[in-house]
Amino acid sequence: MGMHIVIAGAGDMGYHLAEQLSYDNKDIILIDTERDVLDYVASKLDVMIVEGDATSIDVLRMANVEKASMVLAVTTSEKTNIVTAVLAKQLGAKRVMARVRNHSYLNEGNIPFFNNLGIDNLISPTMLCSREIFKMIENSSFTEVFDFGGGKLNIVGITLDQYSPLVNQRILDTKEDPTYDDIRIIAIVRDQKTLIPRGSTIIRNNDHVFFISSKKNTETIQEVLGQKKVKIKNVMIIGGDDMAVTTALKLQDKYRVTLVNKDKERCKWLAEHLPETLVINGDYKNIEMLVEEGLEQMDAFLALTESSETNIITSLSAKNHGVYKTIAHVDTREYIHISHSIGVDSLINKKLVAANEISRYLKKGSVEAVSGIYGVDAEFIQYSVSKNNRLTKHPLKELHFPETAIVAGVIRGEEVFIPDGDFTLHVNDQAIVLALPQAKLALEKLFH
Repeated sequence: MGMHIVIAGAGDMGYHLAEQLSYDNKDIILIDTERDVLDYVASKLDVMIVEGDATSIDVLRMANVEKASMVLAVTTSEKTNIVTAVLAKQLGAKRVMARVRNHSYLNEGNIPFFNNLGIDNLISPTMLCSREIFKMIENSSFTEVFDFGGGKLNIVGITLDQYSPLVNQRILDTKEDPTYDDIRIIAIVRDQKTLIPRGSTIIRNNDHVFFISSKKNTETIQEVLGQKKVKIKNVMIIGGDDMAVTTALKLQDKYRVTLVNKDKERCKWLAEHLPETLVINGDYKNIEMLVEEGLEQMDAFLALTESSETNIITSLSAKNHGVYKTIAHVDTREYIHISHSIGVDSLINKKLVAANEISRYLKKGSVEAVSGIYGVDAEFIQYSVSKNNRLTKHPLKELHFPETAIVAGVIRGEEVFIPDGDFTLHVNDQAIVLALPQAKLALEKLFH
């Protein structure tokens, strides 16, 4: 028996978690009140299902929570999640985590109240998502940015256009060019498939390419690609719920933020709570109105309304009006896969962001951090090399690494390396590995 994990709530977030965790051969039980939702999940994933209310002690017992190493309460109801987590802990679950909406719960001073009730972690998808959006605005030239080792190594994603000097080059050719010494291409997304490049791989127009570099060389990537670095100053947000508010709060100290919302009463509330933000009442579906309110002077446009379709369409219009960076929040997993092909710079989905964050907590072995990438099957896993074994005795090329994985970077104390086949790992190294799902078991064996 591996880890036994119980997930309450089989919506998008529960589904995504179950999917991520089922790759690792964990034993997973999903609880939900809706039979058809459960049947759908069971037809797609190798999980067990229990129909019923997760706040019921009988239902929790049916799901064997007393043996659970982790119970994740991620239904759409905050109260259900809190009660489920508290009861699961009393019934014997080792760790419990609850998804919450109320941000004040996450204030430093309030967390101990929940810990006293037995809840180990609270997670707010909205807050995590705002943090992610903030990071995207900070590094606006790239569609994704991941940092490892407190920012010593960066991984950035970018879509190449036909003017990029990399297009039609082989990976091998870039290795001979000294400008590429400290940056390396570690993954390419093409036609919704993720490729781990080999020397003979040819880079194509419209490929979505991931680079790894040390922090100081991230600038080099922009130079190599001939990307102009745009300084973002003016940001327009459309929407007015939690997500828009949290994001405006995060951005308003650093950028000039304009928030457009169509509800007059809501705008009054927003104006009171967001003193540094310019709040405008108007129908954001009307692009002329947005143009009158300064859309063409904006450097970034964040579409955070409750409608995925509205978000995608207004982002595309903003792009047509010359806005440099557009980010659309989408609520369904289906859209994520198309983001790189439809022309919105970045699609973001708070449930995926949160599920990635949770699966970080759950990776076993000597794993430090995991980052999933939208629309990409691969994820970055950070392993620490804990003792002398095969890993430290042979160079990477002799270790029979799975074809579907690559050691992208290594952090050794204060130093960072972008390793090639002749590189040998040392004890206490942090190895950042990009892996497709099928490589995970082999990697756990190597690093365990």
